[in-house]
Amino acid sequence: MAGTVRDEITQLAGSIRALERQLEEALAKRRVELNYKVNDGIVQFEHVVIVRHRLLKARLLSYIFGARPAMILTAPAIYSLIIPLVLLDLFVLVYQGLCFPVYGIPRVRRKDYMAFDRGRLAYLNAIETINCAYCSYANGLLAYVREVASRTEEYWCPIKHARRVLGVHPRYGSFVDYGDGDAYRHELERLRAEARTEELK
Repeated sequence: MAGTVRDEITQLAGSIRALERQLEEALAKRRVELNYKVNDGIVQFEHVVIVRHRLLKARLLSYIFGARPAMILTAPAIYSLIIPLVLLDLFVLVYQGLCFPVYGIPRVRRKDYMAFDRGRLAYLNAIETINCAYCSYANGLLAYVREVASRTEEYWCPIKHARRVLGVHPRYGSFVDYGDGDAYRHELERLRAEARTEELK
């Protein structure tokens, strides 16, 4: 019975990954509809689209003076997070560089999680461009750190939690069930072997 449920979980995780691939295909079709291409990481819009985008750009002074005072007052709090984010980035870089080779876990490529292409959008003013770069860095960094943490967890503690946890990473579905000590002892080495590969099963 337990094996059947585990098989069902594995199948569901595979279905989720298949849906993610379908989503990426649909997004690629949408790129065509919006008249842009991505070649070697560089976004290229048709000239007529760039002209239309420039007409949509909010004037900088209007943008600033049109903001609510509370938004301006909270901006320093938002941007102060850059300090712990950069420190996290550096610490994870060192951690992964030192520890992953010892465990035989493939390094997570940071550049796969960082995208700073919004700065090429002609309809964003200078402040919007800076805001977009900041959000791109923060979210890209956290996605990168999450992958580093998920590979670490798969190697050292591939056990599901007793309670439902929101936002689990894609590797979590293959972890052994909480309280199943036999499965943990029998499957730990297999899960560690999986952690040594970059591909999700």
